[in-house]
Amino acid sequence: MPLVTVSCTNCGQAYPPEGFPYRCPSCGGLYDSPSPLKFDPAQVDCSQPGIWRYRHTFGLPDDVEAVSLGEGNTPLVWAEAFGRRVAFKCEFLNPTGSFKDRGSAVIAAWLRSRGIREVVEDSSGNAGASLAAYASRAGIKAQIFVPESASGPKRTQIEAYGAELTLVPGTRTDVAEAVKKAADTGASYASHAYLPFNIPGYATAAYEIFEKLDNQMAGAVIVPAGQGGLLLGLARGFDALRIASNIRSSPKLIGVQARACAPLWVMFTAGVERSGYVPENSTQAEGVRVSFPLRGGAVVAAVKESGGMIVAADEEDILPGRDALARLGFYVEPTSAIVWSALAQTIRDLADPVVVVLTGSGLKYG
Repeated sequence: MPLVTVSCTNCGQAYPPEGFPYRCPSCGGLYDSPSPLKFDPAQVDCSQPGIWRYRHTFGLPDDVEAVSLGEGNTPLVWAEAFGRRVAFKCEFLNPTGSFKDRGSAVIAAWLRSRGIREVVEDSSGNAGASLAAYASRAGIKAQIFVPESASGPKRTQIEAYGAELTLVPGTRTDVAEAVKKAADTGASYASHAYLPFNIPGYATAAYEIFEKLDNQMAGAVIVPAGQGGLLLGLARGFDALRIASNIRSSPKLIGVQARACAPLWVMFTAGVERSGYVPENSTQAEGVRVSFPLRGGAVVAAVKESGGMIVAADEEDILPGRDALARLGFYVEPTSAIVWSALAQTIRDLADPVVVVLTGSGLKYG
């Protein structure tokens, strides 16, 4: 199968054949794949577990062994919400309790293909716990930087996988700066924000939604967004499906952020060039507390191209949303629960079927 093409979005330089840089060594630019994902229904290998059925879309070398804990193939569960029948994609049932496992599995395979044995990563909790698990699975030593305010269960989970936990005082931005200092002194930075290798992993959720809807496109998909990686992965996955299946349209994508820290919402409503600095205010939705999403322009463009929108959830609506979801049987963390506000704001204008992605387990919050 062809290897994935990755290059710098600023200077165009190709990703190097050795090492694992998180940004372009020549200009400091962000890496991404300039080509659309290639999805071929004939190459879906149902003998493989979870997301690895879609390995042909990852662009990994053929001789690289999969790194898996059984991620993917999460259920699509129907429930009544706001007078409509809505499908909930239960990503909180992934092995470490969040959607991040789809990306971490692919990143871990890439790390192993490059012979990397030690990595650093920064996280508000879920990405760190996920990478810690998959690094352990792949025999890779991990150091995870998190805010001192990170949820206790997430911190415990990171250490349980054998990773070194580094607590950083201050904001999520302070954590990112701390890990970059480590990366700039030579550590391999397995960043879920900078690196593009996790995005094809996230795209597998789109393939699963399509399959579980009997090979039909959703009318709309609602998803929490911090950096917006899952939103971008879904957009690219649905676009690949549309091309492969000769379908005329993709779902409207609805991204939702906490209003306390909502840079993507600002970009969508005021324009990318006018977004300016967005304060990193405190929010119950700690997993989307990102003041500067690195792929913000690409995320907003994908949402607009889908005919969707980005909305903001008020702080006072987050915990009631979590409780409402729990009454339906879905126990999720507040970061996931912001979808309830988005559903309330948009459902009257969305075509069926509406899919809501529940990204993280309530067992990880506390």
